[in-house]
Amino acid sequence: MFTGIITDMGRVRAVESNGDTRFTIDTAYGLSEIDIGASIACAGVCLTVVDKSPGVDSASSFSVTASAETLSKTTLGNWTEGTYVNLEKSLRVGDELGGHIVTGHVDGTVTIVSTVQEGDSVRFVFRIEDALRRFVAPKGSITLDGVSLTVNEVEGDTFGVNIIPHTRAETTFGEAARGDRANLEIDVLARYVARLAEDG
Repeated sequence: MFTGIITDMGRVRAVESNGDTRFTIDTAYGLSEIDIGASIACAGVCLTVVDKSPGVDSASSFSVTASAETLSKTTLGNWTEGTYVNLEKSLRVGDELGGHIVTGHVDGTVTIVSTVQEGDSVRFVFRIEDALRRFVAPKGSITLDGVSLTVNEVEGDTFGVNIIPHTRAETTFGEAARGDRANLEIDVLARYVARLAEDG
């Protein structure tokens, strides 16, 4: 479980394809903070740490593997050396739930169709596939590239969110632009409400 509050922006140091794809990611997390077998949300995708080592230009690095299915359903298939990645370690009992409940199970990807400066914030508008539209509601929660966000409006096949300066500075949204894709996880509560409505 995660909260959608990003605690580091890592950088892909290496990509190795041999069956599954192995990513090595440099991070500011201390080596003692990373456990083999632990879950870390990488751009919103829950991945398992399979190796760790001291960093060269960072505090440490860790390695994760992703299957072909994961690569096809998320943005991970586009990761290359140097790609920046939003990171969040899994919740521990007693941790503050600062965002909303996030599982790290990505439902699909969305595409940025526009960005507009609104005061100090930037309004991002995303296009979403038809199958997921009914799960997105104004003022509801959504997770994009691992970041817990509030939906401002839904119009047809698009929805908008505002990214405040702090979020832009501390996540990959600082460099995101029109045409970029983001990993989407719908709110788990929206998922179950929709299922109950179907059964009703």
